Amino acid sequence: MTHIRLIGLPTDINSSFERGAAKAPEAIRSALLSDRGNMASETGLEAGTDFHFTDVGNLHLTENTPVDDERIRHAVGAALGAGEVPLCLGGDHAVSFPILQAIAASCGPVDILHIDAHPDTYDNFSGNPRSHASPFARIMEAGLARRLVQVGIRTMNSHCRAQAARFGIETIEMRDFALERVTGFDRPTYISIDLDGIDPAYAPGVSHPEPGGLTVREVLALIRKIAGPILGADIVELNPHRDIGEVTAILAAKLVREIAAQAHLNNMGQR
Repeated sequence: MTHIRLIGLPTDINSSFERGAAKAPEAIRSALLSDRGNMASETGLEAGTDFHFTDVGNLHLTENTPVDDERIRHAVGAALGAGEVPLCLGGDHAVSFPILQAIAASCGPVDILHIDAHPDTYDNFSGNPRSHASPFARIMEAGLARRLVQVGIRTMNSHCRAQAARFGIETIEMRDFALERVTGFDRPTYISIDLDGIDPAYAPGVSHPEPGGLTVREVLALIRKIAGPILGADIVELNPHRDIGEVTAILAAKLVREIAAQAHLNNMGQR
């Protein structure tokens, strides 16, 4: 049985516009455990039967970024050391940097599938190099990714285009999106999902909504495209203050189940 370790990261200290993502882990857990649904995934696999969730709760994060980064690295490293797949519930997207530091320290540089409306590659944003608009600049500078594929992007400016060229990022902008363009995920992979990568018609509960995004079915199809081992994942940028009828939290919970099921299939060689 595959063990998925849920790690809550209740922080939005590096959010650039509107805070609220620190409240997301509890909103996602509530939706995941709600009697409105069940623990089955669309693969036919079920939590508790085919794969197991170990929920370690929320980390105690202090709004001191270096301290918090170390706590995130330690928690992710502990999951990997126990043979579990860390699935982190953000929080804002700044958390992806220390998560990937821990992943790379254990497994080496990995392929990353990054779903987002924004490339998050600013050298710094408003003077903050650890902004949630900058984690993938830090990830690429540190050599944590063997390959970074960004899907759903629809806010590229000249600086981010220059950064993509600098780091050799594969950017699939939403205006050119086609599922068949996303290929080659047959090596160890990390999944990072910013919920604003999904169209706000399906995911309104985000701080930076951008029309024209991915559908839920397209995101599920992207997860199914991954053929290699899934080493970990994060789901970030849910802002419960902006959610409508909890639909974004419910979507995030579905993504938790579907990523967990896909990790079980891939990691157990049952794909």
